[in-house]
Amino acid sequence: MSVTLHVCITCRAGQTLGEGETPPGARLHAAILAAGAPANVNVVAVECLSACSQGCSVALSAPGRWSYVYGRLSDANARDVIAGASAYATAPDGIVPWRSRPEIFRKQSLARIPPIAIVPEAAE
Repeated sequence: MSVTLHVCITCRAGQTLGEGETPPGARLHAAILAAGAPANVNVVAVECLSACSQGCSVALSAPGRWSYVYGRLSDANARDVIAGASAYATAPDGIVPWRSRPEIFRKQSLARIPPIAIVPEAAE
């Protein structure tokens, strides 16, 4: 199953940026793309994940699975983010065993969101 890795590209990680400087979130996104995500991980740039006080952030989601938001990241973490996203993609419910997660995913989780139930009336 394909999963989505959302990367906040507007994140400034608490820094004041000069004119034309690339935000740290955009650098993280570029590093993830350069490192190469597997085919079952769709990397999507997003404008804001509202985790501004937590440095650069990413979110993992897929239909019917738990979703996660991770923060305090930088472009140096790109390979670990990809490893965590790959493990998430292979977990049937989105719950990766704690010891199987990269260290940054063990220590830098900001939120865990349950799967969203589809209410039949809402689908009509």
